[in-house]
Amino acid sequence: MRHRILVIDDEAVVGLSIKRTLAPGGHAIDVYQDPHAGLQVALSGGYDVIFLDLMLPGAHGLDLLAQIKAADVSSEVVIITGHSTVENAVQAIKQGAADYLSKPFSPDQLKMVLAKVWEHSTLIRENAALRQELELNRGFEGIIGESRAMEHVFGLIKRVAPTDGTVLVTGESGTGKEMLVRALHRLSRRKDGPLLACDCSALAPTLLESELFGHVKGSFSGAIAAKQGLFEAATKGTLFLDEVANLTMEIQGKLLRVLESKRVRKVGDTAEREIDIRLIAATNRDLQELVREGSFREDLYYRLNVVPVYLPPLRERHGDIPLLAGVFLDRFCKKLDTPVKGFTQEAMAQMESHGWPGNVRELRNIVERMAILCEGERIELRHLPPEIRHASPVASVTQLPQSWEDFKKLKQQVRDSVVEDLERRFLTETLRRFDGNVSRAAEEIGIQRTNLHALMRKYGI
Repeated sequence: MRHRILVIDDEAVVGLSIKRTLAPGGHAIDVYQDPHAGLQVALSGGYDVIFLDLMLPGAHGLDLLAQIKAADVSSEVVIITGHSTVENAVQAIKQGAADYLSKPFSPDQLKMVLAKVWEHSTLIRENAALRQELELNRGFEGIIGESRAMEHVFGLIKRVAPTDGTVLVTGESGTGKEMLVRALHRLSRRKDGPLLACDCSALAPTLLESELFGHVKGSFSGAIAAKQGLFEAATKGTLFLDEVANLTMEIQGKLLRVLESKRVRKVGDTAEREIDIRLIAATNRDLQELVREGSFREDLYYRLNVVPVYLPPLRERHGDIPLLAGVFLDRFCKKLDTPVKGFTQEAMAQMESHGWPGNVRELRNIVERMAILCEGERIELRHLPPEIRHASPVASVTQLPQSWEDFKKLKQQVRDSVVEDLERRFLTETLRRFDGNVSRAAEEIGIQRTNLHALMRKYGI
């Protein structure tokens, strides 16, 4: 199999030696003597294997290795060292290196290390694919749900996925929009192509523009090498723009031009290149409201909203909470090797009465916490977090009081709990509307910012 190989080594003879040894086998090899330029290229993720020198001018190979691994780049890294010590090798492998080579090395040693590293990488990918396939056998393309609301979503995915139509996925935070996007890609005609994602809220506007469209060398300060943008990298596949509501008006305009012309131009370049992608966008905000406010382009909204898919919150998925909780518990118990086998009837009734403002993500995290902390075989009412244990007490009342006085006390407890539940949901929804901006939220609902902070502390928001 032919690989894309990157060599970062300040000694020209090392790069030349690797090229002479491996290029005849059909491998594509790029060599960088400048460690900083090499790192930028490595972070693009376009290489199968990176040969990285340990001792570099102005940089240390272990520092570069840490940055490559922190960026979640899939490339396998082989450390090259002229200071062959067990300590260096162990430290490199602890930080994620696949193997190491000691200078000087022979062509046979180089080929043997490459074959060994790639065999190990292939095994890991096959195991990951097998685990994914097993997960996909549960539910619809890995999405768990049997409620009528989710059946509607599944039916829509089946109809939309085989087309190239642009899809806008909406829904509250934590509902599983990224899983839905992955299902759309797996069921599409582009399933053998890449699925690349970009969180539009995670990067500054200049960096986001470069991430999406790419840039040429020298186009701005720090652009020490050309970079391919996601629109080009996703050719024949799917590009997922998450939190698209956070795009600036300037980038919205550039995105609209790309979608209309099917062509992209890198930052600092004059030439345009054709693109062939399927675009899926997602947001937890109301784009129509943003259009009315003037912070989102109406023409771009209609370009993105060709096929709208709404992912309902967990509170609207009647009957799915026990199913999801059971799947999560089974998964975590196997992972943690704990003896927990299920939930008591009272605990599950209380969980079903909870509003789940954090949706499926909140349910998964809480089930994991309970799987860790529960000391018996069943998760009981006492194991539930306070915000769930005290929610909607009507559902957990198993025995009515025998006297009027006790009944009056129960009524007051129910009233207090309902008010607290409504207050918590009101605060959560308000903060969601304003993307967690406490000052704007307080001004909108008409209370002091300090009072809003106090309420947030009260409910652990």
